[in-house]
Amino acid sequence: MKASDVATLDGVETVQPDYENRDILAGYASDLLSDVMAHAPEGCLLITIQAHGNTVSVASLAGAAGVMICNRRPIPDDMIAAARAERLPLFRTARNQFEMSCLLGGLLSARE
Repeated sequence: MKASDVATLDGVETVQPDYENRDILAGYASDLLSDVMAHAPEGCLLITIQAHGNTVSVASLAGAAGVMICNRRPIPDDMIAAARAERLPLFRTARNQFEMSCLLGGLLSARE
């Protein structure tokens, strides 16, 4: 699945639309950025509630293909600017992390 496929999911808002349309190979849900750096797989969609610029930096460092902010958290302008600079898709949903993880996992499993 591509990042652009995530953008079309019901209830998903694309906050930063100027991105490289990479393959989403997995999901990784975590709010602890050191955990993301140590364990997030390359090409994952990072599913988190951490809405700040450091999240984008860590996602980029880990090789994530995008970031999903859950619980309809407000996203500050500096986070959007950081995602734009990295050409990283930034999405938001009202779903919580568990719900978003289940949805993404089901979609990725169905494509195998």
